[in-house]
Amino acid sequence: MLLLDLATVAPRDRVDAFHHALTDSSVPNDVLHEEPASGIHARMEMWRVGDLDLFATRNSGFEVRRTQRHVRHHRNDPVVSVSLQPEGVHRAEVAGRRRLLGADDICVFHELSSRVYGWSGDGASRSVMFDMRRLGLPVHVVEKAAARLRASPLHDLVLDHLRAVWRDPDRLETDPGAPELASATTGLVRALLLSAAHAEESAEVRSVMDDTLLTRVMAYARRHLADRTLTPERIAAEHAISVRRLYGLLGEAGISLEQWLIAERLGEARRMLASPRYGRLTVAAVAARCGFSSPSHFSRRFQAAYGVAPSVWRRLRSEEAPDPAG
Repeated sequence: MLLLDLATVAPRDRVDAFHHALTDSSVPNDVLHEEPASGIHARMEMWRVGDLDLFATRNSGFEVRRTQRHVRHHRNDPVVSVSLQPEGVHRAEVAGRRRLLGADDICVFHELSSRVYGWSGDGASRSVMFDMRRLGLPVHVVEKAAARLRASPLHDLVLDHLRAVWRDPDRLETDPGAPELASATTGLVRALLLSAAHAEESAEVRSVMDDTLLTRVMAYARRHLADRTLTPERIAAEHAISVRRLYGLLGEAGISLEQWLIAERLGEARRMLASPRYGRLTVAAVAARCGFSSPSHFSRRFQAAYGVAPSVWRRLRSEEAPDPAG
């Protein structure tokens, strides 16, 4: 069911229409738009699969803030939302803990928790809503699990399952097996949350986590390259280790964290500057999206690494691109 398509709404009415649709499909929130004056765009849809509500939105940059004031006015049957981020880099904050989320992450919010959530530029989210009574987990367990989902060996299994659910929700909505699918999905999500919340209590899980620590650290850093607050302290805290242990782990692999991060960010910037998709972004905007706080510092680093200024690299790549009309 189509909830909202702002392409059919007059520009002056789009902010109000967006807020109305989001409030109706979810709960009261404060909503801030990245560029309200220049016009926003959004398309929101909803499906009912068994007893689960599926909500999808694709829209321009925004931020949703849910405070304790909003929590006090929750609906009669609060839900836990479990979402995927198929497009964009999403920002989430719960209990003062900030995270960046991408296509390989699962995002979990309990309706009775304060939070901040959103993204810059175009993005998309696909959420499944679970009745908290059916999940049977208290708020603190959901909050604890949400911050450490990747600590569970069930993470990738549930991620693949949720992706499959979203492959064709139109067909699932009318499929006779929908109630059983909804029940199985609820069970899998409940298992993931329990596993993540108590993962550190399992010796087997601890052993697996230790063996894969370096891989997980590197994967986490790559997913968060755009975040300028990605520090050794934050990386260490995210993986429940000390900064000294982090540097020791990387040192054993012959990796300098600071130099590696710069190289990865420069590589991503080089790719973006060569892509027509980002042609409207300034060099400074590309630098910011790749985690550089200073455009001049970015330009110096880029020229030192590739022997050419970022603007020159972009122009050369543009000149090499085939003429689409040719």
